[in-house]
Amino acid sequence: MSWTAVYMNVPEGYVAFVAELPGANTQGETLEEARTNLKEANILVLDANRELSERSLGDAEVIREPLILPAA
Repeated sequence: MSWTAVYMNVPEGYVAFVAELPGANTQGETLEEARTNLKEANILVLDANRELSERSLGDAEVIREPLILPAA
């Protein structure tokens, strides 16, 4: 699976987001900085979502398994 990174040139540099992952937004003075920051934002959002999921499950008995998605 691949993600779609979107970069927009603005007077301050670049704003960036991941189309498929709401909340993974960032910025950078250069395109390279925005790319680096976007990778970090992606990881932070996924980690935060995982933590929220774990909290909401509490002590519930669940089944966990890997989910492999085909490349888009």
